[in-house]
Amino acid sequence: MFFVHMMLLLTVIFVGIRHGGIAFGLLGGLGVSVLAFVFGIAPGTPPINVMLIILAVVAASATLEATGGLKLLVRYAERLLRKHPNQIVFLGPLCTYSLTVLVGTGHSVYPLLPVIYDVAYKKGIRPERPLAISTIASQMGITASPIAAAAAVVIATSMENHLDISLIDVLMVTIPATLTGVLVAAAWSLKRGKDLDKDPEFQARLQDDEFRESLIDPEIESSNQVEQERTAKRGLTVFLLGILAVIIIAMFSKQVLPNKVGMSVAIQFMMLSVGGIILLATKVSPKKIVNSNVFSAGMTAVIIIFGIAWLSDTIISHHKSYLVSMVSDLVSLYPWTFAIAMFVASIFLKSQAAVLTIMLPLGFSLGIPAPVLIGVLPACYAYFFFPFYPSDLAAISFDRSGTTRIGKYVVNHSFIIPGFIGVSTATLVGYFISMAIN
Repeated sequence: MFFVHMMLLLTVIFVGIRHGGIAFGLLGGLGVSVLAFVFGIAPGTPPINVMLIILAVVAASATLEATGGLKLLVRYAERLLRKHPNQIVFLGPLCTYSLTVLVGTGHSVYPLLPVIYDVAYKKGIRPERPLAISTIASQMGITASPIAAAAAVVIATSMENHLDISLIDVLMVTIPATLTGVLVAAAWSLKRGKDLDKDPEFQARLQDDEFRESLIDPEIESSNQVEQERTAKRGLTVFLLGILAVIIIAMFSKQVLPNKVGMSVAIQFMMLSVGGIILLATKVSPKKIVNSNVFSAGMTAVIIIFGIAWLSDTIISHHKSYLVSMVSDLVSLYPWTFAIAMFVASIFLKSQAAVLTIMLPLGFSLGIPAPVLIGVLPACYAYFFFPFYPSDLAAISFDRSGTTRIGKYVVNHSFIIPGFIGVSTATLVGYFISMAIN
């Protein structure tokens, strides 16, 4: 019956891929209903703590976006990129990575992509080089963010399994590991493909006047002239101070937090507080907050995790003893193989938080040591394998030169090699760092 139930889960995932977005969550709920009414299985436990943390962080980040603070961050990054165009292959991904670490979502990358393209093209650099690794870097920054959903999952799941894994324990591994992965993949990208002046396909298209005129967007050139607003600065200042406060409290949680108040709960009320202070300091409209892109993407993520993680937890809980007996020998001998399982799961689940919500409880059940699980966290990002994630599609559309693209065989696209290099490097580095410090 385990394989029958797994077929149900895979069917939900594949149908969810066709519809995208919120469909994963809705169909996950349908799967739970089928297990309950058709197979007579008691539903598992939905990841309430994880969802609450995501809701709190999304509320604060959406409030920041409503003040214009997110655009201000992008503007600072744009100035840096235009000031050092020769370093765009390194600075582009470092900017998108940093933006994700600060804001907690990879969806903040979109305003930077046309800037990265514009700087690269004007410098004669093949746009595929910085664009592909920049979108990869924006997603790799998720496990390194103190306020991203991925960190919330690790903390909440460890508490449920009575393990003392702190936010600092996670960040001490994921930040250097993912940053190393981004830099190694960027170094590989320096010489990828032919230079534009030596690319026969690009040179042939240059003969078309319409194509040549489309290569430069006049709006991009003037975007860095926009005057910074006071409310955006105020909102951004409060938000960054709030993140700093979260990190400091995580470092001294036992001394600062009241008894029986865990860090997962602290993140919830602190991030709501950050949003509340931004609201009071800037007088931003609440209606503007709920209409923001961050709010929409965050609510979608919550529903995805609600449905698909609930379905997987129901199956795993019901077949826990069978699963443990089936793979315990392999995992006990080679615990690092759990990274491969997470990577494969992420190819189909377009959410690192969802992958961790499903896989971490299984990892704890199998008795995998906590340092190993923390070390292989970067492996939860593999949805670059199929180039249909929104940030990948955005990079393709913003690259007017046509160098960033999907190949004839779908999987031979611009993102797959930098993705493999970045994630595999980050996972190896994370594993050795975690084993060394624990």
